[in-house]
Amino acid sequence: MSQSGRSGADGGLDAASIATEVADAPFVRIVARASGDAVAAAGLLGRVLAARGTPFQVTVGRTVADRTRRVEDAAAGDVTVVVGDSRAGDALHVDPEDEPASVAAWRLAGELGATADSVLALVGVAAAGVTPGAGSSARLVESAEAGGRLDRRPGIAGPVDDAVDALAHSTLVHASFSGDEDAARNALGALSVDADAVAGDVTLAADDRRRIASFVAIATTGAEAAPPRSGDAVERALRPYVLTAADAAFATVAGYADVLAVLAERAPGTGVAVALGHDVRESALSAWREHATAAHEAVASCERARHDGLVVVHDVDAPLSTTARLVRDYRSPEPVVAAVDPGGDAVAVAGTPDVGVGHVLARVSTQTGGEHDGTTTTGYATINCETDAFVDSLRAAL
Repeated sequence: MSQSGRSGADGGLDAASIATEVADAPFVRIVARASGDAVAAAGLLGRVLAARGTPFQVTVGRTVADRTRRVEDAAAGDVTVVVGDSRAGDALHVDPEDEPASVAAWRLAGELGATADSVLALVGVAAAGVTPGAGSSARLVESAEAGGRLDRRPGIAGPVDDAVDALAHSTLVHASFSGDEDAARNALGALSVDADAVAGDVTLAADDRRRIASFVAIATTGAEAAPPRSGDAVERALRPYVLTAADAAFATVAGYADVLAVLAERAPGTGVAVALGHDVRESALSAWREHATAAHEAVASCERARHDGLVVVHDVDAPLSTTARLVRDYRSPEPVVAAVDPGGDAVAVAGTPDVGVGHVLARVSTQTGGEHDGTTTTGYATINCETDAFVDSLRAAL
């Protein structure tokens, strides 16, 4: 297997060194974290390997331990690239601390002599919660715009042009219309937006797009329970980058990222297929709609227990990670939200960037057992103790 190392600012192998390992590999296994950013990064690398004629396999591991096991199960002689972290010393790691993994994967593709898909890399950036074009992703925007594949317009982001569909099922925002197509349609009707344009049958006028964006901003930030951070969160859904290529699978960068993030949690195999460029658009959109409806219903109806610095949502019979993130962004007065499944077997945690959710869950899992994964702002863990004991340990770690 390959030499151990990580990409990014923590002093591990750089993109050129990883490319050297991958270039001559007879078979490459890619093991990705269950996030939209990591799946996009895996798709970027997979597309390059396919173009080179190198056999490869992509799988998704939800926890650090899961990814470690997948590396250990690989055949002797294979090169394994982990997008995320693991405890496997015989794998290459693309897990930068200072930028999204998809940016690092785009750079790695360049080291392999390939012209990587800058749009897919931008989708990963957006899925990571970073504004496309910010920091090291500025080159991606320049590349996509130079290729005539990207434009920016007023309005809201969605994977489809149908404004009702986009509003009702987006997991970038949560408001009174979320998860309810009739409510979204009525809201847009009250804005006097042309019905054919709302359905995506004709192009919306710029003024209509601005009115819809203003309405969404007010509806999300003006809700009684909305915290101040909702104003920053809703920006992800406004003034989107539009995908202008005739063969673009989805309408906007942020909408594409929304779908990919949902699939990474709900249907990772389909997410990988999307990132590799396979034609699974309709099944991906169907999964996105079902996932979003369940998550929005959970946010609207859940009972929240508030602690100092933490809000806990119990008995979440809905997508845990999406529910935790939406509650954090649009309903929580505290910086951290933990969403616990009905059986008390798993928890998803969403926090503000200063929290360091991944490090917190690593400490909690060491104390209570179970497996974990996490980034600066999001995490997931299995619970190997009583739920109250886990929550107490989480509170202490925070």
